[in-house]
Amino acid sequence: MLLGCIGDDFTGSSDLANTLTRQGMRTVQYVGVPDRPADAGVEAGVVALKSRSIPVDDAVAQSLRALDWLRAQGCRQFLFKYCSTFDSTPLGNIGPVAEALADALDARQVIVCPAFPATGRSVYQGHLFVGDRLLSESGMQDHPLTPMTDPDIRRWLARQARGSVGHVDAATVRQGPAAIAQALDAQDRAGHRLIVTDAVADEDLIALGRAAADLPLLTGGSGIAMGLPGNFRAAGALVDTADAWRGQPGPVVALSGSCSTATRDQVARHAARHPVREITAQDAVAGALPVADLAAWALAQPGIPLIYSSADPATVAAVQKRHGAQRVAQAIETLFAELAAALVAGGVTRLISAGGETSGAVVGGLGLSQLEIGPEIAPGVPVMRASEACVVALKSGNFGGPDFFEDAARLMEAAP
Repeated sequence: MLLGCIGDDFTGSSDLANTLTRQGMRTVQYVGVPDRPADAGVEAGVVALKSRSIPVDDAVAQSLRALDWLRAQGCRQFLFKYCSTFDSTPLGNIGPVAEALADALDARQVIVCPAFPATGRSVYQGHLFVGDRLLSESGMQDHPLTPMTDPDIRRWLARQARGSVGHVDAATVRQGPAAIAQALDAQDRAGHRLIVTDAVADEDLIALGRAAADLPLLTGGSGIAMGLPGNFRAAGALVDTADAWRGQPGPVVALSGSCSTATRDQVARHAARHPVREITAQDAVAGALPVADLAAWALAQPGIPLIYSSADPATVAAVQKRHGAQRVAQAIETLFAELAAALVAGGVTRLISAGGETSGAVVGGLGLSQLEIGPEIAPGVPVMRASEACVVALKSGNFGGPDFFEDAARLMEAAP
């Protein structure tokens, strides 16, 4: 294995695996830290954790265990992947995990770049934008678990990290890998280990990746990985092979627990053409929705039935105030985990999930250990084979086009 990656949630990890696969690396996504060695021939391994919103100490410990396993596979370089909207709180977990990994690898000049221009995420003058809006005006300021109220990634990260935070601006990045390397050296001399780097286009990310060819650790969204396979290819380390992909016919069901603006719009659009059923946060906490009944309803519907808990932020906040944010999140995730298992046991062969926490619950409910990466549905969202009889699509809340659920179902069934 050449490149070892640690993702802080399942959908983000599949996004990264998709990026690496498209760039020509033989990539496998692992669900949690594996208990056995990787198969021969895997060039990039992505260990998907569920560490984004857990206590900082637990996130650090899980990430270090993943690093130990990846180092044992012979990886030459490591990448810590988090959301392209930098989902975290002032306490963590991005800064503490990045610093712990850097300590373990004795790494300096650690790039911090959540940019992913293909999905509208760009970093300019250290500020994160979603489309033409600052992060703090994009809807992420209302996220129920990680409200992002400051778009300055330097300032946000400095609240989490022990050390100071540096910056390489867009003008320097545009000058190419040599200029970036010089700027990273200068930031290192100034005492900064975590260095936020601007990127507003794919070319910027590729240049950053090339500049980081000899760095042991990078951090960022999946876009920061775009330039890394080329480094390994230039060194003659990649084997260019293409594994055949096959579509999966059969029943399809969509699940959504994301409260993002994009997903709520997708749910509303889907509801105009397909059967939908809402799970309220209050019902989930109260245990008022038997899993068997929900599964039976979905299996009896035509089209692409959708079961969702994607309420507006004010509604979610009211329930969280009454019961506590963690209790509400756990209740919804437990329900989706059990529902995913019941649906697949009932014959569903194509399962679509929207939302990072929801997708993590689905993966846990299905007991998956690794996933084969297939074709791309939308930027950052591939189809993945979970078993011989089941494929899944796991998307982050803000990803995908307006008809994402239909797009996913169609591509999951299609031959390459």
